[in-house]
Order: sequence, then C-alpha cells, then structure tokens
Amino acid sequence: MSKVKDLHKKWLDDPEYQEAYQGMSDEFELASAIIAARDQAGLTQEELADKMEAKQSLVARLESGGQNTTIKTLQRIAHATGTHLRISFE
Repeated sequence: MSKVKDLHKKWLDDPEYQEAYQGMSDEFELASAIIAARDQAGLTQEELADKMEAKQSLVARLESGGQNTTIKTLQRIAHATGTHLRISFE
C-alpha cells in the first residue's frame, strides 16, 4: 500500500491535481498548524475536542483541511493547546 505522501508526489505530476492542490494551500497550511499545535500540546483529537467543549469530529474536519472555521474556533484551539493565535496578511 502506498503512503499518502508518496501518492501526493506522484499526483503532483498531473496539472489538474497540482492546480487543485495549490488552490487549497491556505486550507492545508491551517490544517497543518492545527495538527502541530495539538501535537505540541500532546493531545489526541478527542482530548483537544474535550478541552474545546466540541466534538472530535470537528477537530478531524479541521485537521483534514476540508472545514472552514471561525476566528472564535481558532481561539478556542489556541486556548486548549496553550498557544497564541496570530493572523497576518503578507
């Protein structure tokens, strides 16, 4: 069975996949930041959800990059993981 990273590298050769992936780069970046904050805090998805008073399925959707969210939810994640939320335009 192929690892997701290996499949991703293979699929990047496809121009349609590459365009779609680049179009979602912000979502993937946010998802990666949420995963990193949770990992740094040593929490499972379920534990993070409990600290946020949310369901584990919300955390899973956010970490998949397929769920839009609010600043309020991002602040809850920051509080639950002991991190600080910073949003910037570059």
